[in-house]
Amino acid sequence: MVKPVLMLLLLPPMVCKMHAAKCTGENPLQILHQWYQPGGVLIGEIASHIGYLSYPVYFVDHPSEDFIHLSVVTIKFYQHILALVFAIKEINQNPNILPNITLGFHIYDSYIDKRWTYRTILDLLFHSDAFSPNFRCGVPKNLVGIIGGLSSGTSSCMADILSLYKIPQISYGSFESTRRDATQFSSFYRIVPSEALQYVGIVQLLVHFRWKWVGLVTLDDEGGEYFLHTLEPMLSKSGICVAFTERASRMIHKDNIDEIMNMMGSNAEVFLQSKANVIVVYGEAEIIMLLGNTLWAIRYSQQMETTSEGKVWATTAQTGFAMANFQKRLDIQIFHGALSFTIHSNAISGFQRFLQIKKSYWNNENGFNKGFWEEVFDCEFPDSINPTNSDKTCTGYEKLESVPATFFEMSMTGHSYSIYNAVYGIAHSLHVLYSYRAKHAAVEDGDRPAFLTIEPWQLHSFLQRISFNNGAGDEIRFNDHGELIAGYDITNLVTFPNNSYIRVKVGKLEAQGLPGKELIIHEDKIEWHRDLSQKPPFSLCNDFCYPGYSKKMKEEEKFCCYDCAPCPEGKMSNREDMDYCITCPEGDYPNKVQDQCIPKIPSFLSFADPLSIILAFTALFFSLMTAVVLAIFIKYQDTPIVKANNRILSYILLLSLFLCFLCSLLFIGKPNQVTCLLHQTAFGIIFSVAVSSVLAKTITVVVAFMASKPGNIFQKWVGKRLAHSIVISCSLVQIGICALWLGASPPFPDLDMHSLTAEIIVQCNEGSVTLFYCVLGYLGFLAIVSFTVAFRARRLPDTFNEAKFITFSTSVPKEYQTILALAFAVKEINENPGILPNITLGFHILNSYYTSRKTYKATLSLLSTQHRFIPNFKCDRKKHLMAVIAALTLETSTNIATILGTYKIPQVSKYLGVEFLQ
Repeated sequence: MVKPVLMLLLLPPMVCKMHAAKCTGENPLQILHQWYQPGGVLIGEIASHIGYLSYPVYFVDHPSEDFIHLSVVTIKFYQHILALVFAIKEINQNPNILPNITLGFHIYDSYIDKRWTYRTILDLLFHSDAFSPNFRCGVPKNLVGIIGGLSSGTSSCMADILSLYKIPQISYGSFESTRRDATQFSSFYRIVPSEALQYVGIVQLLVHFRWKWVGLVTLDDEGGEYFLHTLEPMLSKSGICVAFTERASRMIHKDNIDEIMNMMGSNAEVFLQSKANVIVVYGEAEIIMLLGNTLWAIRYSQQMETTSEGKVWATTAQTGFAMANFQKRLDIQIFHGALSFTIHSNAISGFQRFLQIKKSYWNNENGFNKGFWEEVFDCEFPDSINPTNSDKTCTGYEKLESVPATFFEMSMTGHSYSIYNAVYGIAHSLHVLYSYRAKHAAVEDGDRPAFLTIEPWQLHSFLQRISFNNGAGDEIRFNDHGELIAGYDITNLVTFPNNSYIRVKVGKLEAQGLPGKELIIHEDKIEWHRDLSQKPPFSLCNDFCYPGYSKKMKEEEKFCCYDCAPCPEGKMSNREDMDYCITCPEGDYPNKVQDQCIPKIPSFLSFADPLSIILAFTALFFSLMTAVVLAIFIKYQDTPIVKANNRILSYILLLSLFLCFLCSLLFIGKPNQVTCLLHQTAFGIIFSVAVSSVLAKTITVVVAFMASKPGNIFQKWVGKRLAHSIVISCSLVQIGICALWLGASPPFPDLDMHSLTAEIIVQCNEGSVTLFYCVLGYLGFLAIVSFTVAFRARRLPDTFNEAKFITFSTSVPKEYQTILALAFAVKEINENPGILPNITLGFHILNSYYTSRKTYKATLSLLSTQHRFIPNFKCDRKKHLMAVIAALTLETSTNIATILGTYKIPQVSKYLGVEFLQ
């Protein structure tokens, strides 16, 4: 049916001059409701005040009044009509806007039906005496703009027609966004904020209250599908799941009312038994009417025994809490506490007074008033032709203030406020246009100024740039998409037992707020539904996962339904409902219940720690002992025993050991830049000097033993120069390595966050690990060389087998000193011509191993030949053994004396500091 109409409209319009031709045509279906007030310029309106229940049209009968059957009047929307009338009245009384020009209006109703919308918009454009689409007959209306409609379907139908003629259309409700094309609907404007902003606000509202499990209810039409298609991905992206989606049919015919009632009963379980405590409602007034009927059916069903009415209804700006007349007995208490996005409105001075003066809009031209009055007060006006049979007769003096807000509000609603602003927008645009054209005034036909003759399309450039402040002080202007630049109010529905309610503003949605911060809500002002046990309520598929736990998804269920699993060791969750546990920042660690991070305690070897005290005293004790030994060596530096130990090497060794013990104190206390530089380098250099000294002593002993025979090549190496060269050269290598280390990548203070759970280890980072191990490796190399030299000495005859223990001489200093003293004394005697001239003194040293058996064997070896051991026989060459020096223990001395006493060989012994000669 729409296509033939559109094809007809595509034909070029034919304008009939007045009295030049008589347009004829049938007017098969009379429009019952309209309100016309003449004026020099007209503003039209397509309201959505009345609807009809009818039988389906099968296109077998000609349309007639039989098409109209049971009317459904949305009483509350009569205010939309009165808002336009009030605005035009104000403008006509204001000498500053359109002076000398009277605004008129022509108001029709869409009857909430697409067919009726096409019919009424065509009648508004072309009707004079008869309905002739695309023909202008009779006196031109001079229509400059049309306001409407409320629903997306009505707005779209109007746009289909008005876009052809470039007539400005200002919608005060929804529009199907899928059809919003700037080129196709260039004449379309919306005096309400962007719907995209409303979707953002819905998501932010749900996120603010942490509602993750919600239901969606919408009308089963193109606008409802677009709402679901747009909102559901946004919800999913924000971690919100849709528990259920219900689509309500808006096409109601008399022959399917029973089917609809059955559908309402079946929805009871979905609405009230779902875990979703929050239901988002999208749609026009019909959706609330259908919900009201559904919930009424639920209330009087058996399901109320097991379900709760306590829900939070979140409604969009298109959804007004309006009921039809036949729903007066429905209890609106179930919607108590609802949160609504509403079009921003302010109180307009004089509007309530205008509503109270009934005569101001009571005239025969008003085709809406009689039906409205009879519906709202449930009475009838007497008619001379059709006398009333009602028990109650309308007087016309009933008070609108007594009507519950569900059916009529005395304060201007958001949609009425939009209509009021739309009228002023057209008026201001006309004023600017007329002012501009008045500069070039001319006279047409001798009686009408040419600048007063305008075409509707000429208004677009002014509407697009219009900006003004209305009577309430709000700025009105459009964006590039023809939408009002404004936000939404967040209101809370507070109901009363008489089925009335008030809207309490509890927040706002700002159009120009920071991304993610557009919503501002005041929780303390919200009054929740009385049946809710938790306020604000939860709306979850399952309980929150508490801190210390994370979500664990369930198979084959939506992501909002999950189990809770404890955080693994080393991780924590400090908020409810975390998707996964997280690791604490460096420097923190999870507490016992893993719900927060605790700062780690810095840990280092402090001087106040008991272990540090013990180590410090130990280091100082050994340092003191080494210092005492050094002092003794210095005191007795001229004695043979000190000289025999290589006095300078002994000083170097003792001094380096003294410093090594003191170096251990650098490892106590909080590391800093200086201590980190000295930790390893100082110890490495000093200890290398100590090990080099030991190596020098070891080599000196071995060389001394090897040079004991006259004419041996090692005799030229015996002396201080060899030992000093060894110490200096070995130490210089370590100094070079440490210098390279400090120059390339020196140590520095560092924090070890990971080794201990609850502590931060304050330590020195070695910088270059390679060079650090080079230092340690070099120390090991020196020790290995010392061990190797001593190990090779094991091949010497038993006379020199003491040399194999020289590596450990620092741990047994007495034995080592005795050997060196004997070798040094023999060397001095041989070099002294005053003692035993022409006689070379030799020596043979054996070890007793501190056992009797080894002592006897070693003593007999001294008495026997070098090659064979035959006790009590002197074979081959004699050794010329003149005396034996032994021993350090009483037992050893006694065992040696037992054998030497038999052969009358002198024995010199030192035991416990008492010298004796046997």
